[in-house]
Amino acid sequence: MKYTHLILIIFLLFSCQENSTIDYQITETDQLDELSIYQLPSEWKTQYGESIEFKNLKGKTLVVVMIYTSCKTACPRLVADMRMIEEKVTGKKGKDIQYVLVSIDPKNDTPEKLKAFAKENGLEDQKWLFLQGNEDDVRDFANIMSVKYKQISPIDFSHSNIISVFDKHGVMKFQKEGLGLENDEIVENILAIAKL
Repeated sequence: MKYTHLILIIFLLFSCQENSTIDYQITETDQLDELSIYQLPSEWKTQYGESIEFKNLKGKTLVVVMIYTSCKTACPRLVADMRMIEEKVTGKKGKDIQYVLVSIDPKNDTPEKLKAFAKENGLEDQKWLFLQGNEDDVRDFANIMSVKYKQISPIDFSHSNIISVFDKHGVMKFQKEGLGLENDEIVENILAIAKL
C-alpha cells in the first residue's frame, strides 16, 4: 500500500511538470503578425553604438519618424512635433512608449552624430532612440512607413513628413502626415494604442 501511494505521488508530480512545460511553450511561441516590423531581419545602430533589431523593442508602443541630422527645414519641425507629443503623452502617464527617430542618411548620420543631435535637442532620456541602418534597410523601412525620400545634394534630402505609431506587436496602427501638426489626434491614438 505504501508503494502504491508513492507511485501515485510520483505520477502526479511528473504529470504536473509536463503541463507546466506545455503552458510555458504556448506562451513563448507568440505568433508575430505578418505586418509586424519585428519580423524585419535588419540590424541597426543606436546613438550609443549598440546593435539592435526592431524585435528588441517588442512590447512597447513605438512612435516613429524618419529624419536626418543635417536637415535645416522639415526635420527640426518634426523633432519639435515629436517632443510636444512626448510631453503630452507623458503628462497623461504614458509609459512603455518608445520614440524612434530613424536616419534616412546612414552615410553621414553615424551613432556619434546621432548622439550629439540627441543631446543638442534635449532628447537624451531612454525613451528616445535614434537609429542608423545600412542604405538597403533604411529604404525597406521607409517603404513600410510610406516615407518617400530622395537625395538632392550631398547634404540634403527631399522627404515625406510622416509620424507613425506601431502597437506593442510591431504593427502600424496610425499615421499622420504634415508639419506643425495639431498633435491632440496623435496623442489620443498613441494612448489608445498603448491602452493607457
